Amino acid sequence: MNETADTHKPGLRAWLGLAVILGPVLLVAMDGSVLFLAMPKVTEALSPTADQALWTLDIYGFIVGSLLITFGNIGDRYGRLKLLMIGVTLFGLASLGAAFASSPEMLITFRALMGLAGATLLPSALAVLSELFVDPKQRAQAIGIFAAAFAAGFAIGPAVGGQLLSHFWWGSVFLVNLPVIVLFLALAPVLLREVEASRPGRIDALSVVLSVVGLLMSIYSVKHMAAEGVDSVTVAIGVVGLVVLAWFIKRQLGLERPLIEFSLFRDRVFTIAIITGLLPLAAWSATAYLSGVYLQSVLGISVLRAAYLTIPGALLLTVTCIVTPMLVARIGKRTALVTCHFFIAVGLLLLLPIASSGGVGWYIASTVLAGVGYGISFSLVAETAVAAVPSERAGSAAAIAETSNEIGNALGIALLGSLSVLIFRLQGPDLAGTFGETIDLPGLAPVVIDQAKDAFVNGLRVVAVAASVLHAVLGLLTLRWVPKVLADEEGAAPDDEGPKAAVADAVAPGGAEEAGVR
Repeated sequence: MNETADTHKPGLRAWLGLAVILGPVLLVAMDGSVLFLAMPKVTEALSPTADQALWTLDIYGFIVGSLLITFGNIGDRYGRLKLLMIGVTLFGLASLGAAFASSPEMLITFRALMGLAGATLLPSALAVLSELFVDPKQRAQAIGIFAAAFAAGFAIGPAVGGQLLSHFWWGSVFLVNLPVIVLFLALAPVLLREVEASRPGRIDALSVVLSVVGLLMSIYSVKHMAAEGVDSVTVAIGVVGLVVLAWFIKRQLGLERPLIEFSLFRDRVFTIAIITGLLPLAAWSATAYLSGVYLQSVLGISVLRAAYLTIPGALLLTVTCIVTPMLVARIGKRTALVTCHFFIAVGLLLLLPIASSGGVGWYIASTVLAGVGYGISFSLVAETAVAAVPSERAGSAAAIAETSNEIGNALGIALLGSLSVLIFRLQGPDLAGTFGETIDLPGLAPVVIDQAKDAFVNGLRVVAVAASVLHAVLGLLTLRWVPKVLADEEGAAPDDEGPKAAVADAVAPGGAEEAGVR
């Protein structure tokens, strides 16, 4: 028994390989949030319109989320390490282009390319990581570290961006990626080995096009109407987008190997888990971005101090993500899920007392309390989703859970960000479409500036209340739909591999293929 355990015990190469893989993982997650504090500087330098500012923030997340499963298939067909190397190289080149972009259109284009590269990294990194850790328990531990690093990347992105902006120009938030990328390209060929799938699946190109086009058209319509008002062309684009998404869903239901297995949503626990993957990231990304503008442009706080103010919430979020497995062992998944939603709901409501004249203490309290909920959700979603479905569908469940995180991050900026823009249009001085554009106008009277600030703060409050209500509703649905003891928790022995092993097996060499995903 001991000889077997020693045989499967990962050596120095495995742990060094994990450390190398975590570099790109941190970058992919961090670049989803690094612009939250940088946007005021980007606005000053490039003067984007309301639409362009929102697209700059969320095109990255939409591209990553839309293509994650597709690139999982491509990696299966052509080699995961090869795709990982190509993706990291493209990520570096796109980061370089974004750093020196001279117009909003250029920045959006390079952010889209970064998203394309990011979509190649996550599934390939997980698959390559699984080759390093043969033993299922050790592999599950490594994937837990992988998940914590991903959550940490989201959390520390604003702080890193703020630190860089206090010393350098706004493009530095992208150049910081390059040293990590160079180190990865140098060490990966030495420490990592190729992982070839035994049964590569066919990629349905039409499904890829339908998902991306439908999503982008629908979101564009919402964003444009919030910033510019309702017109027939924008409504038509939105309707077409929804029709394309409906076509995508219908097509998935008829495919033998769909990109997304929508039939899994018939399970209520799975549905709750996936929404828990999407909604907290939507709330977090929207409030983090709007709070960054609030701290700098409304309260006049320097970008460095604003970065420091994000640290307590980011630290608590990361620590909570790490300790959640121990918490779940004590209180169970159902209680943890409910706790996560109500912590976020109450934390968001702590933004209500903020004002254009002050409210830093309320902001910190909000990020700290909500950070506990965010940390639980980030750590728990994939495991709960996989445990809710039969083992042969674990790969599909893990892929959908991973995708829900990225789509949630992008939807938060797109939909909740558009809601704040709408409130500003209704209550602001009606001189420009956004708060940033308004306060940049020359010769504004103090009373007009105060009106613009109050309108922006009201928009942030409305977003906080809307997200809080959604989390409260989801918490109540969790109480109603999720059993007190989930199936994977019944009679689990201390050495039971459990759902973490299922997640690990789903990304092991050939595991996703065996589960009917790739």
